[in-house]
Amino acid sequence: MTVGVAVVDYGAGNLVSIEQALAFAGARVHRAVTADEIGSPDLLVVPGVGAAAPAMERLRAGGFVDPIRAWVAANRPFLGICLGMQLLFEGSDEDGAETLGILRGRTVRLDGAPTLPHIGWNQVARGYEHPAFDGIDADADFYFVHSYVGAPVGGLDADVVLATTDHGPRFLSAVAKGRLLGFQFHPERSGDTGLHLLGNVVRLAGGAA
Repeated sequence: MTVGVAVVDYGAGNLVSIEQALAFAGARVHRAVTADEIGSPDLLVVPGVGAAAPAMERLRAGGFVDPIRAWVAANRPFLGICLGMQLLFEGSDEDGAETLGILRGRTVRLDGAPTLPHIGWNQVARGYEHPAFDGIDADADFYFVHSYVGAPVGGLDADVVLATTDHGPRFLSAVAKGRLLGFQFHPERSGDTGLHLLGNVVRLAGGAA
């Protein structure tokens, strides 16, 4: 079965790269410029780079906010990448934006980091084994570009924390809750390892369907 993936196009991400990576992973990909165009895919993806406030304005303009919340509440497969993961929290210290409120906590500046933005390859240390990371070495590196991170209520011991990374302080680099996944790093820019990860996510979505 071919897995259908809808990628939310709200002007805040390199959609060509993520679409190509998902297609390489075997998915049938389409862009949703408005919420009406989401359709009934097996997996909903919210990518993103940039700041929270303008991103939320564009999501509201496209009618995406309530459908994304309803999608996750129904425990349907969802993937947020970089800003798309940060928007899952309740608000952002970057610009004071109120975000989606799907996960408890806020997006905060990565204070104490040796350099900001944090750009480049870094290790993603899993707190437990998750099928999204099947076949991926425990010390695998992924590619990051960010200055802000999700800070869940309960800190890095919170039950949504799937993986962490060190860049000065340790920070949240992957979340999981039911069929929701979020990555602070960019799997579509992380070479063969990132493609393997996306392939796992696509297969999980197909199995859920």
